[in-house]
Amino acid sequence: MTDTVLYEVSDGLATITLNRPEAMNALDVATKVALRDAARSAADDDTVRAVLLTAAGDRAFCVGQDLKEHIKLLTADRETGSGQVMSTVREHYNPIVRALAGAPKPVVAAVNGVAAGAGFGFALAADYRIVADTASFNTSFAGVALTADSGISWTLPRVVGPSRATDLLLFPRTITAQNALELGIANRVVPAAELRAEAEKVARALAEGPTLAYAALKESVAYGLTHSLEETLQKEDELQTRAGLSEDHAIAVQAFVNKEKPKYLGR
Repeated sequence: MTDTVLYEVSDGLATITLNRPEAMNALDVATKVALRDAARSAADDDTVRAVLLTAAGDRAFCVGQDLKEHIKLLTADRETGSGQVMSTVREHYNPIVRALAGAPKPVVAAVNGVAAGAGFGFALAADYRIVADTASFNTSFAGVALTADSGISWTLPRVVGPSRATDLLLFPRTITAQNALELGIANRVVPAAELRAEAEKVARALAEGPTLAYAALKESVAYGLTHSLEETLQKEDELQTRAGLSEDHAIAVQAFVNKEKPKYLGR
C-alpha cells in the first residue's frame, strides 16, 4: 500500500484514511489500488470488528476521479484504441464498494469535506455516515458526461428514493450537510472540529459490539431490499438461528440476567 492511503488496525478497529489532501483526496490509480487493497484487508481480517473510512485534511473527503491523470490516460487510450481507461470501474471502484458494503462488520464513514462522484459512492457504501457540518455531497457524473459508478445507482435510490436520486444524478449540485441529514444521506452531522473524535467513538463502540449480529443485520437488510416478504422471513430465520448459536448471544443473555454490561468477543 502507498502513503496515499493509510491503514491501521487498533483494538479491533481498522482505520482507512485517504491521504492526498493536497489533491482533495482525488483518486489516481495508485490511490484506487491502495484503497481497494485496504478495504479488502479490513473486510477479510477476522480480528477487525469495525471499519472507519475517513480522509486527511479539512477540505475534502474525496472528490472522485483525479481528472488530471484521467485526461492523460484518456488521451493515451484514444491514440492506442485500447479502451483501458474506463476499466477502473471494474478493477478498482467495484471491488472497493463490494468490500465496504459487503464487509461482515459495520463500516463507518467520517465525511470531513466534499464527497463527490466516487467519493460520494464510497461514503454511501458505508453503513453509517457521520458528517462534518462543513461537508457537502455532489453526484458530479453528469457534469463530466459520465454515468453513475461506485455503486451509487444502487445505494443512492435506496437512501433517498428513486425519484430524488434521479434528480440528483441528472442535475448535479451541492448537497449541504444539513440537506444530507434531511435526505438520510448523513446519519449524524457534527461540528467539523468534533468529527474525528465522534466518528472514532462510534466506530470503537461498534468494534466492541456483537460482530456476528451486525454482519447478519447488514445481510438481512440488503437481502430484504431485493426479495419478497416470504423469502425475507426465511432469511431472517436462517440468520437468527446462526446468531442464536453465537458466543456473543450467550454472553448477552447472561449479562442481562446478571444486570451487567456484556463484553462481546465478536464470535
